[in-house]
Amino acid sequence: MKISNLLMIVTLGLFFSTAHATETLPEKSEATKNDIKRDANKAVDRVDEATCTGTDAECAKRKIGNRAEEGKDLIKDKSSEIKNKVD
Repeated sequence: MKISNLLMIVTLGLFFSTAHATETLPEKSEATKNDIKRDANKAVDRVDEATCTGTDAECAKRKIGNRAEEGKDLIKDKSSEIKNKVD
């Protein structure tokens, strides 16, 4: 009975354990570089939006375009980070 309990515990432990991959140093530095670049672009966009002198519609269009571009960049960077963690 004790052997079967031990075997069951080991089996459950192996079943619930996850493979854990780590990023290499170049991958981490690239992720940090992408974060800094995204933050800088976001700051420039906010200044551009705050100083918009066009009509409300033009400013809103520019703001929506900036947010869409920021979202696209974020998704692209995070997907490559996830890929690097899995590899």
